[in-house]
Amino acid sequence: MDFAVLGWPADGPTLRLDYEQFSYAGKFVMSRTGKSVAREDGDVVGAVAFDPDRTDPDTLRLRYVTVRHDRRGEGIGPRLLRFTAERALDRGFERVCIAVNNPFAYEAAYRAGFGFTGETTGLAELVCAFGADRDPATYREGLDRYRERDLSAAERAFLDERTDAPPPPVVDDPA
Repeated sequence: MDFAVLGWPADGPTLRLDYEQFSYAGKFVMSRTGKSVAREDGDVVGAVAFDPDRTDPDTLRLRYVTVRHDRRGEGIGPRLLRFTAERALDRGFERVCIAVNNPFAYEAAYRAGFGFTGETTGLAELVCAFGADRDPATYREGLDRYRERDLSAAERAFLDERTDAPPPPVVDDPA
C-alpha cells in the first residue's frame, strides 16, 4: 500500500470517489481542500481532505476521512491520518486537528496519534489534536461523551468493549 499527498489546498486537487463505495465521496470533488490518499495496486482505498483552520493558519484541520467500505477495519484510516499529520508538520503547520463525530472515528484518530483536547465543535464533534495528551483518563473522557448520545447497537457494543481500556497503541507512519 502506498500513501501520497495529492496536493495542498492551494494546489486545488480534486478526487472522484464512487459514492457507493466511499462515505463523503462528494466532499473530495471540491478543489479548495488538500487531499491525501492510500492506494493499493493503483486503486484508492482511503482518502483525507484537509485545509488550514479558518481562525488559525498555523493549524491544519483534517475535514473528511473515508475508507472504502469493503476495507474498513484494516487500519487504513489511522495510517492515512498519521501520514497526513506528519506531512503537515513537515510542511510547517504547528498543529493538526480533527473533529470526530462517532466512536469509531475517535478510536481511529487515537490510533493515528491524536488525543482528545476536551473541546467540541458546534456540531457536537470531539476535537482531537495530533500529539496531544493520550492519558487513559483523557481517552475515556472522550468515550464517555459518546455514551451520552443516542447510539447504534454497534457503537454501544464498541464503547462497552472499551469501558476500562487504555488508549490504543499508535500506528507507525507508513512513509
